[in-house]
Amino acid sequence: MLSALERRHDVLAPTLAGHAGGPRIVDAVSDATLADAVERAMDDAGLKTAHLVGNSIGGYVALQLAARGRAQTVVAFAPAGGWPAGDESYRRTLELQREMVELLRNVAPQADALAATPEGRRRATRLTTTNFEHIPAELIAHQIVGAASCHGAEPLIDYATGEGWRLDAERITCPVRIVWGTEDALLTWPGAAARYRNDWLAHADWVVLDGVGHCPQLDAPLEAAHLILGFTSE
Repeated sequence: MLSALERRHDVLAPTLAGHAGGPRIVDAVSDATLADAVERAMDDAGLKTAHLVGNSIGGYVALQLAARGRAQTVVAFAPAGGWPAGDESYRRTLELQREMVELLRNVAPQADALAATPEGRRRATRLTTTNFEHIPAELIAHQIVGAASCHGAEPLIDYATGEGWRLDAERITCPVRIVWGTEDALLTWPGAAARYRNDWLAHADWVVLDGVGHCPQLDAPLEAAHLILGFTSE
């Protein structure tokens, strides 16, 4: 979506700490680790506030930053952390992610070959999209290698599994739009959104995309870009 967004905005697209290309995590992981790193990137870029956009854990981080007063608006695609209190299913999701990282590290040397076939592209994207035919093979191979190179995966997953999820939602005063695909295979709708809908952000602008998976920016990039740009211009 970057080209569409850059026609209207200056765009800073930082890689999260612990992820391939992002800053390394040198201290013990805490609830603030990822948000602190993005906040430092904003400071380095001279951005006191910005329109924040994130998907999955990135959506959760965007909302954390909004609670710190760093957001003009937030558009969060299927933000993590929305399981209701007492629902332990998030642990199974995190264990699935742990398994995914191990599998991807095994296949990363053959990423180009895997992405070269329709069957390989479908297997590589089955948890993130319902529509994959339009995604370039080189982008899918890049994503495989990037996920396999997530050097902070284990400590981040360990922390999230043990500590659960918190959000100072009452401190979020900026406009928020939350977008969720009905076919999300990782954070299933509506269960994984329950806490956002019922407790934290019931007042947000909620957009539900029929037939779309976990990553709308991959699944339906034009529609996802319009959902961002339409919100930042309001």
